[in-house]
Amino acid sequence: MLKYILNLSKIIKKQVSSLAKQVNRENEYNKKLGIIYGVMAFTAWGLLPIYWDLLNQIPALEILAHRIVWSFLFVTALLIVKGDYSALKEILTSRQKSLLVFAGAVLVSINWYTYIWAVNSNFVLQTSMGYYINPLVVSLLSMIVLKEKFNRGKIIALILATIGVLIQTVQYGSIPWVALILAVSFALYGLVKKVVSIDTITALALETLMITPVALLYIGRIELTGSGSLTVIPFSVLILLLFSGVVTATPLLWFARGTQLVEFSTIGFLQYIAPTISFFLGVFFFREDFSITHLISFCFIWTALIIYTVAITRGYRKEKNYIPAEDVDDKVDFTEKVQ
Repeated sequence: MLKYILNLSKIIKKQVSSLAKQVNRENEYNKKLGIIYGVMAFTAWGLLPIYWDLLNQIPALEILAHRIVWSFLFVTALLIVKGDYSALKEILTSRQKSLLVFAGAVLVSINWYTYIWAVNSNFVLQTSMGYYINPLVVSLLSMIVLKEKFNRGKIIALILATIGVLIQTVQYGSIPWVALILAVSFALYGLVKKVVSIDTITALALETLMITPVALLYIGRIELTGSGSLTVIPFSVLILLLFSGVVTATPLLWFARGTQLVEFSTIGFLQYIAPTISFFLGVFFFREDFSITHLISFCFIWTALIIYTVAITRGYRKEKNYIPAEDVDDKVDFTEKVQ
């Protein structure tokens, strides 16, 4: 009898060990897959200046209008395939949430237009700066609006980034407004998304739905007056314009999938891929002026980002290691929903 129990114990131990190894392999696979999705998303965003530059014969406002329309059609098709309209109904039946989504639509339109205009007006380096300082602006908004605590590292990072922006302002006598508009508009957009928590496809479908009528009216007007581009641009450029919706939505979907599979701190590191690619494109591909002043300014911003990343990573690890007893069930439920 004792021998039987010992054998059974060994079998159970072996099975548990095998199951644990399988779970670890799955977790490692999911992490690697999440990193791949994150890298793909941020790399695509970093390379976007090349795509918009291929459309530089079309005015930025017209590109924006087409981007909104084709994004709407593409994400609506994805929403139909997905077949889940519960979030859509919830937002549309709530006046407050609808207004917040509309605010998000306006903010993302401002962000998109500024970015397209900047690329086609030789301000790629400023777009890079804008997305470098965006996390710092997000933290500042979190402190002001959401009353989140600001630790010493974040304060130092914000001061250094401000110095970096002021250096260019003083040297060239003008504020790097492209960088600031991109950073502030995207930070405010992120704040709206935090308040109205909905999935990526539904959010983009609603945002583009609210702006599409205006975009269609604009496209119709310029085409009727003969100032539109649809009938005069080469076929290859027309195809690129029509695919602007796919180019817009696909990285967002990759990003959403990546955030489900990897830790927040990992995404925090990966987010700097996009502005870094844009930075090198601005200097080496678009041949924009890059002086010693630019270098000093960016060095302050890069230093700020290193300090900021270390600060949030430490904070995230402390938060991860401390789970109050009353929050255990909530943590488990959240994990289940994500999976």
